[in-house]
Amino acid sequence: MISVQWLATGRRKSSVARVYLRPGKGTITVNKQAIDEYFDRATLRMVLRQPLELVNLTDNFDIIVNVNGGGKSGQAGAVRHGIARALINYDGKLRTTLKHAGFLTRDSRAKERKKYGMAAARARFQFSKR
Repeated sequence: MISVQWLATGRRKSSVARVYLRPGKGTITVNKQAIDEYFDRATLRMVLRQPLELVNLTDNFDIIVNVNGGGKSGQAGAVRHGIARALINYDGKLRTTLKHAGFLTRDSRAKERKKYGMAAARARFQFSKR
């Protein structure tokens, strides 16, 4: 038996998500856990379902995700990016819809590094005149 699946990689901050799309009933598994267990906040679950809801394919695929690095918010963004890319591998005609919604653009914002002689990336140490 040959199973059909579509693979894509999504990235956000320091998180990397490998997304596998398989024909199914709409279950989403993240790191071998149900989506409700892994992403406890409803907003994070909503974020990664956005590409599927946009193209009306929420109940057509089972999604298996392996994600690592970063925090939960970055991981949710990486999963969303990966799902959008996997949908394009499934059907190239969805590209314009997903592109206009901004799901194919990798959000390159990341934490700015701390500089020497400073308290944080941009915050200076308190100045003392005397």
